Amino acid sequence: MSPVARPTAAFFDLDKTIIARSSTFAFSREFQAGGLISRGAVLRSAYAQFVYLVGGADHDQMEKMRQFMSQLCAGWDVQTVKDIVGDTLHNIVDPMVYDEAVSLIEEHHAAGRDVIIVSTSGAEMVEPIGEMLGADHVVATRMEVADGRYTGKINFYAYAENKAKAVKDLARKRGYDLAECYAYSDSVTDVHMLETVGHPYAVNPDKDLRKIAVERDWPILVFQRPVALGSRVKLPPAKPTLTALAIAGVAGIGAAMWVHARRARREQPL
Repeated sequence: MSPVARPTAAFFDLDKTIIARSSTFAFSREFQAGGLISRGAVLRSAYAQFVYLVGGADHDQMEKMRQFMSQLCAGWDVQTVKDIVGDTLHNIVDPMVYDEAVSLIEEHHAAGRDVIIVSTSGAEMVEPIGEMLGADHVVATRMEVADGRYTGKINFYAYAENKAKAVKDLARKRGYDLAECYAYSDSVTDVHMLETVGHPYAVNPDKDLRKIAVERDWPILVFQRPVALGSRVKLPPAKPTLTALAIAGVAGIGAAMWVHARRARREQPL
């Protein structure tokens, strides 16, 4: 008898790999339009989104943003935040996804591979998006919780080497043959994750990842057709939003995680 093939998986970064913009900052404009957060908070979020897209900010700027967002999210009720994200993500913001990425996810599923999203963004944001995309599992940053509320600190930070470790741990748990697995990312900070699989791909790579991909002969993919997620997958029916106060807390949690990621990215050597 021939040996039974071990299971395989495809690991996807989220922001700028599947989602065409930052998943954690997609809410700001809608919150402000509905009077849910202040104009000042929106402007700070818009600035952080700009920095994310162009890839530059000094340490002092990022530290100020981190402090602002950490103060905003600390103390929010965990279950309320989860309920709000689950109820409103697809209503307030229909995430702009790359059509090519969704097709690739469908191809991996058709080939019998699990699809795993591995994102530095918060689990509260990533898990509902993963469910919409039909992902089999999600690895994401998790905030520290005490007495049912966020403390403002990070319990598990899904970033750089931590992403790679999470992939390896999941492979051991599920029996994945990493040599036959795939991974996709746009960022040089995910080189460690890309190195863990036999089939790494750079997607719309930043300058440093592009250089590494060329040196190591990794395929480079260009995704350039953003479409509304609702045009590719069937979204759940609309639900009424919950309290405005807690929704503002969701924005703070996502922003705090992103700012922490940017700060660590600048400080950590490759």
